[in-house]
Amino acid sequence: MQKHFDGDSATAHALDLRDFIVASPTAFHAATEAASRLDAAGYLRQRAEDEWSAAPGGHYIVRSGAVVAWFVPQGAGPRSGFRIVGAHTDSPSFKVKPVADSGAFGFASVNVETYGGLLANSWLNRDLGVAGRVTAVDGEERLFTTGPVMTIPQLAPHLDRSVDERLTLDRQRHLQPVCGTGERSIAATIAQSAGIPAERIAAVDAYAFDVQRPEIISGEFLAGGRQDNLVSVHAGLTALLAAEAELAAQSRCIAVYAAFDHEEVGSSTATGAAGPLLEWVLRRTALALGASEDEYYRMLARTTCMSADAGHSINPNYPGYHDPTQYPTAGGGPMVKVNANQRYASDSTGCALWLRAAADADQPVQTFVSNNSVPCGTTIGPLTATRLGIDTVDVGVPLLSMHSVRELSSIADDWALAQILRGYWTIA
Repeated sequence: MQKHFDGDSATAHALDLRDFIVASPTAFHAATEAASRLDAAGYLRQRAEDEWSAAPGGHYIVRSGAVVAWFVPQGAGPRSGFRIVGAHTDSPSFKVKPVADSGAFGFASVNVETYGGLLANSWLNRDLGVAGRVTAVDGEERLFTTGPVMTIPQLAPHLDRSVDERLTLDRQRHLQPVCGTGERSIAATIAQSAGIPAERIAAVDAYAFDVQRPEIISGEFLAGGRQDNLVSVHAGLTALLAAEAELAAQSRCIAVYAAFDHEEVGSSTATGAAGPLLEWVLRRTALALGASEDEYYRMLARTTCMSADAGHSINPNYPGYHDPTQYPTAGGGPMVKVNANQRYASDSTGCALWLRAAADADQPVQTFVSNNSVPCGTTIGPLTATRLGIDTVDVGVPLLSMHSVRELSSIADDWALAQILRGYWTIA
């Protein structure tokens, strides 16, 4: 149980998280939704090509599917440091191929390729929409979201009696969605949804998403897509906006919120954690505060980062995949993620920082460490630590059914993560 668990607050947080997920079928939409909330809170949008502002108050920059926000207190200067919360906006999905339309046997199909390590069978028989970004030949960009327009039909067991014991899905042959019959065109549907004539479209970044909205189950769990990692994106944003008064009252901490794109495919992009976006924000903010190059590196020496990404709750049906003596459980609190081979960046220094923030928020925490026979994944933490040389700790909420089209989290954990991240930004 949470030490100071507020059921009404956790439910309200879960409902707001549900709205955030619904508004964010792709990374582009997640960045736009975050920007909209920052606008409403009075944060000023920074354009990369403009003179950089480090005026007291909130600022943010959006680039494609990534958003970085920072709050500068009144007395900030070269003797300040940065406190960073990192997350990622993307989730596993299917991306529509450049030639979107195909067909066979009278059906109209959609050409897709897999994006990230999706759990393929979970996408079968779902009502799927398409969302993303359209770019016209003149450079105009528009986001779009359709309703349910396609599905991936599964082969009936009457035709393959082995599916109860072994389901084998070839990603090219078995996972192409059907969008209708005859001459129906998903490309035309995208153009219509974006409001741009097909002949003006140069290229499309379009992804499948499950149109079913998230739901709260038994007042305890949130079931829905893209919780890896929109739970963290939402928690970090919520914490930043809630901490504004406390951040404004001190001068040592410049709070930074970085929601990157492309974590699910390695982060090695201009808007991924291995790219330059966060470093640009830190360096340009330091310079705008009057820091010399040496003072900028001294600011980095005072900087820490909490990399917030989802992790694995033990599954009661598959307990053997976790360490038998130490494992996190959904509902037991957010967790710090530790790995001897540095798949996570956490060390004793980072763990101590995490525990101080949790104590400030009066919330329980857990630890995730892999079963030695089951190698773990990785996240943006090691990339951030490597690129910037700053102390970094990897944290997150425990999920069930990670990378499924419909994941499961504890609403208590989701709320507690936001409380701990707020505590991280405001602890002395």
